[in-house]
Amino acid sequence: MNYRHIYHAGNFADVFKHAVLSLLLKSLHKKDTPFCYFDTHAGTGRYNLESEAAGRTGEFRDGIHRLWKSRTEFPELADYFSAVAAANTGMGVDSLPRIYPGSPRLARSFLRSQDRMVLLELQPDECAQLKGEFSGDRQVHVYPQDGYAGLKAFLPPKERRGLVLLDPPYEAADEYEQVVRGLRSAYERWATGVYVIWYPIKDRPPLERFYRALVGTGIRKMLLTELCVYPEDSTFRLSGCGMILVNPPWQLDEVLQGLVPRLFEVLRQDDAGRAEVSWLVPE
Repeated sequence: MNYRHIYHAGNFADVFKHAVLSLLLKSLHKKDTPFCYFDTHAGTGRYNLESEAAGRTGEFRDGIHRLWKSRTEFPELADYFSAVAAANTGMGVDSLPRIYPGSPRLARSFLRSQDRMVLLELQPDECAQLKGEFSGDRQVHVYPQDGYAGLKAFLPPKERRGLVLLDPPYEAADEYEQVVRGLRSAYERWATGVYVIWYPIKDRPPLERFYRALVGTGIRKMLLTELCVYPEDSTFRLSGCGMILVNPPWQLDEVLQGLVPRLFEVLRQDDAGRAEVSWLVPE
């Protein structure tokens, strides 16, 4: 899969990923002790939806623009919508977002004064943009490094609490295997951290192998949530996406069981799509 993010910024997969991520980050506010947000494939930080690249696909129109029009129906996502609005300075009440915040910019809106972020981005151009995005921000640390190597270099964090987002582009043939190895290695270093794995849904057999490999790590408390806005009848398009949440906060499964089907109703493109929240591995 080739996933140049600017072409897909703000699409249904971004909306789904960031809605769940915002709930996880908000849950870290329940304690006053500091936390660290760690992003293995950070990207550029923000995306211009009025750019030629974004306009070429226009996927944001069926993603953030569609959800934005229904935002009053999702009070539990108020912090997510606030983060999007903050990236769009001067946006009118009835306007649609022109800028979409990537995961780092979204996560930055959840940092308190005692918290920090570690962002890794291997692509030179994107890393340069990311450094510019957070220039002078002492709570944000950007490194031009491979995300999987970074798991070994930076974990466990000094804060002892936090969240790791593994969100690779899935361009490598063995990307699923790399994700599983990375999670296993990171978990050995930091078993109390929250881990979030995003993945595309295009071809079912590789996903089934991915699930089995995750179960085979022996790690407990893995919550699976998936959103397919199209039927899974073609390997030539992104039918949906999923997230594996390791060590999710208490009762998040119940929150997602109430949220994800409603997101599906707003974002669906076909009657044959689906939404799911289930335990891949219980506690």
